[in-house]
Amino acid sequence: MQPFELPEFYMPYPARLNPNLERAREHSKAWAYEMEMIDAPQNGAVIWCERDFDSHDYALLCAYTHPDAMGPELDLVTAWYVWVFYFDDHFLEFFKRTRDMAGARDYLDRLRVFMPVEGAIIETPINPVERGLADLWTRTVPARSADWRHRFTDSTRNLLDESLWELSNINERRVANPVEYIEMRRKVGGAPWSANLVEHAVDAEVPAEIAATRPMQVLRDTFSDGVHLRNDLFSYQREVEDEGELSNSVLVFERFLGCGTQDAADAVNDLLTSRLHQFEHTTFTELPPILEEHGIDPKTRAEVLAYVKGLQDWQSGGHEWHLRSSRYMNGGFQDASGVLGGPTGLGTSAARVVSSLVSTAPQRLRSFTHVPYQVIGPVRHPDFYMPFSTGQSPHLHVSRRHIVEWARRMGMLDPVPGIWDEHKLKAFDFALCSAGIHPDATPDQLNLTTGWLTWGTYGDDYYPVIFGRTRDIGGATASNKRLSEFMPVESTVVPVPVNALELGLADLWARTAEPMTVSARRTFRHAVEDMIDSWLWELANQMQNRIPDPIDYIEMRRKTFGSDLTMSLSRLAHGQAVPPEIYRTRPIRALENSAADYACLLNDIFSYQKEIQFEGEIHNCVLVVQNFLDCDLKNAVGIVNDLMTSRMRQFEHVVSTELPALFDGFNLDTDARSTLIGYAEELQNWLAGILVWHQGTHRYEESELLYHPAAGVPPFGGPTGLGTSAARIGQLHGIAVS
Repeated sequence: MQPFELPEFYMPYPARLNPNLERAREHSKAWAYEMEMIDAPQNGAVIWCERDFDSHDYALLCAYTHPDAMGPELDLVTAWYVWVFYFDDHFLEFFKRTRDMAGARDYLDRLRVFMPVEGAIIETPINPVERGLADLWTRTVPARSADWRHRFTDSTRNLLDESLWELSNINERRVANPVEYIEMRRKVGGAPWSANLVEHAVDAEVPAEIAATRPMQVLRDTFSDGVHLRNDLFSYQREVEDEGELSNSVLVFERFLGCGTQDAADAVNDLLTSRLHQFEHTTFTELPPILEEHGIDPKTRAEVLAYVKGLQDWQSGGHEWHLRSSRYMNGGFQDASGVLGGPTGLGTSAARVVSSLVSTAPQRLRSFTHVPYQVIGPVRHPDFYMPFSTGQSPHLHVSRRHIVEWARRMGMLDPVPGIWDEHKLKAFDFALCSAGIHPDATPDQLNLTTGWLTWGTYGDDYYPVIFGRTRDIGGATASNKRLSEFMPVESTVVPVPVNALELGLADLWARTAEPMTVSARRTFRHAVEDMIDSWLWELANQMQNRIPDPIDYIEMRRKTFGSDLTMSLSRLAHGQAVPPEIYRTRPIRALENSAADYACLLNDIFSYQKEIQFEGEIHNCVLVVQNFLDCDLKNAVGIVNDLMTSRMRQFEHVVSTELPALFDGFNLDTDARSTLIGYAEELQNWLAGILVWHQGTHRYEESELLYHPAAGVPPFGGPTGLGTSAARIGQLHGIAVS
């Protein structure tokens, strides 16, 4: 009996079948036999018999997901998928079932030698996984560009190495929180690896100059999330009930939401739909400007679009395969005609397209129909889980006086454009925040931190007023380009500042970058650029009145909040004690991301009334949850607080469990270990200091929100058209005006 009924999936593209299917079936079975994957005992256990291999039908998967590939390319891609599924089952049998963490590390370390970015393989494979990888690597990688090889190497290593994360959770009986799960599933699930193979199959590589841009990253990530969430729905019964697996989004939602399996499955399907909507939105609204900005020529543009189409083909083809493979739970599928287990032959996928569009239309429409400036009143704050405390700098009062003088010199308090005045700046009290997150700072260090907090918040308030009201996305883009010029990496030459935002950045950059190395300056500049670029993302959504997709919101919120900016200041102060690659490891990224998410979500609860009622904003996780789950404000606040708590507990888990394992795994010396332990303590201060500031600042109090620097000036980002004065009167008296 199935644990839940499969939901109606959103699938707007009909699946197509590659005519070379039978050839790929014959080739893949012969290859699997040659690699000793079929009917060949491994340490006494047969991973696959011929009946297993035939019923899984990986050739059918590849024929559906790569419908236009030529025969030889389809053969090669199919062999890759045979290999990756064999690895998954091989690793399950010998390491997940036996809980052998040490053996798993050795096993995975050996696989690295069979995927060199450059040069030949010199080791001799000793098992089917190694043999298959060595053979496929040699037949695939030399034909591709250096940039593709690096990306493919990274994605292959991720899907192999992060199996340890799954194994660790099984050993600890630990179910991940939703954000952690999505991030890790992208790595261990292998869909980014599949996206690389799409490039190979359609012979259209993503140009190196745009591969790391937001649109291409979002297309890859939404593709990956779509693939993985769909697979979780189909594989829940096999993974959770048979294999004892804990890495499945349905189980994650069951535990996090405290709901039944069917409700969890429906929520996962809603998230899957949202991610596919995001894929489409990015393709049509964000990809074209990037191609223009980077001057991509017509031929290369066509190749990029062929890659995007290849990702779409994979989604629809992968869905069709899941309906047919014996590997998955698919007996209760309801087709477009409403018949369980209905027709699944060629052409029937097209019949399901209309049904899927109709059934998911309400979810799409909700994202664009939010009514701004609704009077909601103050939001009651839940009990926040905060296991840390922090001190307070003795230089707080000095920094408070300094920031007012500095902001006045920079022009931030000028009546035109009237973003802030002295009263508002004092009410915000950014020095209180810096005094908590850096309690041991010298006076100059504290003033610098307070300056960055002030400048970042000023910019966050400045963009909606200057560019949002006039819908001037071009002006905002030009402003960002200008701001980058005030952060020189290898010189001290900057343009003449023309406004407070530019003057403030020029001053802060000169004081911050002067003692840095060139490499450190480049890293810090990237952190600042990430933040200011995220303001453009907010403006674009605001102009479309589009509430963001939940995952896209969480990942962009870290940037709009400036999390990496403040964290990178701490990292850069560590000097050379810690090898740079350590900061790119999963435990350190998990430490930083979980801390950032807690702080961002905390801010969203405190700022909900300010943003939703007074600013007409849509970028707030409480609103995102209300929209996604179609729930009321009270429940949404509770869910956001639960997510904060789960992220904080993950932070604690990383510190107590994953950091010690990282130290041993990389054989870090005493100085490096001490520095990283100190970094974790700095992040604890950062978290506690941000909570103290939110509890002490007046920025989010209703009385302060009703105050305006000059008579007649509406709330930041508020309505300014004819008739909107009545709406402001309603706000003042606490009544809604239609």
